[in-house]
Amino acid sequence: MKKMDILTKAKECLECEAKAIEALVGRLDEDFLRAVELIRDCQGKIVVTGVGKSGHIGSKIAATFASTGTPAFFLNPLDAYHGDLGMLCEKDLVLAISYSGATEELLRFLPLIQAKQIPIIGISGNPESLLARYSVVHLNVAVEREADPLNLVPTSSTTATLALGDALACALIEAKHFQPTDFARLHPGGDLGRKLLAKVEDVMFTENLPLLKPETPMGEAIEIVTNGKLGVGIVLKDSALVGVITDGDIRRAMQKLGPAFFATPVETIMSKNPKTINKNAKIVEAGETMNHYSIHTLVVMDETKVVGIIDSFSCLPGTRFYH
Repeated sequence: MKKMDILTKAKECLECEAKAIEALVGRLDEDFLRAVELIRDCQGKIVVTGVGKSGHIGSKIAATFASTGTPAFFLNPLDAYHGDLGMLCEKDLVLAISYSGATEELLRFLPLIQAKQIPIIGISGNPESLLARYSVVHLNVAVEREADPLNLVPTSSTTATLALGDALACALIEAKHFQPTDFARLHPGGDLGRKLLAKVEDVMFTENLPLLKPETPMGEAIEIVTNGKLGVGIVLKDSALVGVITDGDIRRAMQKLGPAFFATPVETIMSKNPKTINKNAKIVEAGETMNHYSIHTLVVMDETKVVGIIDSFSCLPGTRFYH
């Protein structure tokens, strides 16, 4: 097969799957809203189930639910026959997936679920299927054709099902007022979790702080700021914060004052209303403050006492903690 033929088939696959997802948009109706409400109001867990490729998709949907504040897990119908049925309780809700709606292993499992009086949300490509009849709500993921050249391999159908699962999860994020901090609590090991949960004191610089006095001459202040390696100097009077100077302040003052610059006291050029942040504030708050004021550093305070400096780099994903 020629290279262009291969690329053509690959593009046709993507276009076919894209159409399958696009077709779902027009099907989002009262049944979808009802499914979201049932999941939102569930007092137990969302138990996602399916066999084969549908099972793989179901496992991912369950993981997405769990990571966005909806307790969920995947249960293989075959395992349910051998003891795992005990995982279900009457307050749970089952999300059952079968594109045909007629998967034998799944259908034999559904009466066991109904016996526990657990409601079922069904996802299939056949609204007239037995799965649809077992379900209190049925979501239709029918596709025009599979994306593979033989129209046999679950491709467009699994893509559509996965996309519908994501749509449910996104709708639930809105319905539950799920916030970035909620996400972070469920992902404490990731960069986002660390940035949203960690405090300023976890990453602030505390050693060799560039501390200056208002009367310090700029010739001496340059050396202190340079050694601090943060591009800023903290000006204290009787241990109280009274101002800051930045590299930009220094450059502008040198240009304006000429030779008189080196003897000029710090208080002449310092910014007298420095932006600060409490050491117990979240890192994300520090980043938002710096972005708002278009600055690169904040003085960190413990009530009225200066305890450190945080810079914009410390608020970026992937930054390591200093403590």
